[in-house]
Amino acid sequence: MNALQSISRGAMSSWATQNRAPRLLRVFLGATFIYAGWDKASDPGFLTQGEPTYIGTQLAAFAANSPIGFLLNRILDQATYVGILVMVAEFAVGIATLLWVAPATAAFGGFLLSVTLWLSSSFYTTPYFLAGDSAYAVMWLAYLLLLIGNRRMPATNFQRRSVLRTAIVGALAVAATFAGRALPKSSASVKSSTKGKGAQIIKVAELPVGKTFNFVHSAQGVPAILFRTKAGVFAYSAICTHQGCSVTYKSSTKKLICPCHAAQFDPFASAKVVSGPAERPLDKVKVKISGAWVVEA
Repeated sequence: MNALQSISRGAMSSWATQNRAPRLLRVFLGATFIYAGWDKASDPGFLTQGEPTYIGTQLAAFAANSPIGFLLNRILDQATYVGILVMVAEFAVGIATLLWVAPATAAFGGFLLSVTLWLSSSFYTTPYFLAGDSAYAVMWLAYLLLLIGNRRMPATNFQRRSVLRTAIVGALAVAATFAGRALPKSSASVKSSTKGKGAQIIKVAELPVGKTFNFVHSAQGVPAILFRTKAGVFAYSAICTHQGCSVTYKSSTKKLICPCHAAQFDPFASAKVVSGPAERPLDKVKVKISGAWVVEA
């Protein structure tokens, strides 16, 4: 109870006394990292092998164009554990930042996470300002420098109260991860029911006109997005042609968008590039309607 009271008092005092510039960075970075952790935790495919958004698929795609690709390849066998670690770390950094628990250490952790993501997924992005991870790394570093001021490094405090406060943040991060897993985002992604050409994807009656459906191509093993319009059905690979991230369909703009570097593709114009660093359209995936099913062609 004393540790909880200490966290509450410290958080309120810090918000009251902190200057506007670091306060703005603190709100944005802390809230964004919590949201990032929740987005991964609530994604039912993030820790599920074979799903389009599986962390292992993303790491394998990153490794092909990353200066630390050799490290990413070495951890592919432990991809699920890496995904869990990233989720908990993002929650912990965000919560600690907002609650003012080991603030300098949390900022340094956010900086390390951002640098790692930059080296993994967006190091070769051109022009460089499209690489969002590098911007987060700079913001975390700037926030850290504001916190430590003229000191070389923040002092490490191993007092009982400080350890308890850190443990509480860790417990909150783990609890938030479990909460995200218990409240998954809606997902229409499934595997094809049979292997090879003609594999069934989804029943036509279950895919209304104007809707999309995520699936994994049975022969190629790649994530894909299926569209149904009044004219019929068509599908594209969900792997961005820039650096291999998984694109998602945004119904409000009717575009396929890469979350890593903001490339956009028009699914109703042969998935041509609309904006962003990608230079060629998404690959087509052959599908057709056969009886009551949409199948791979």
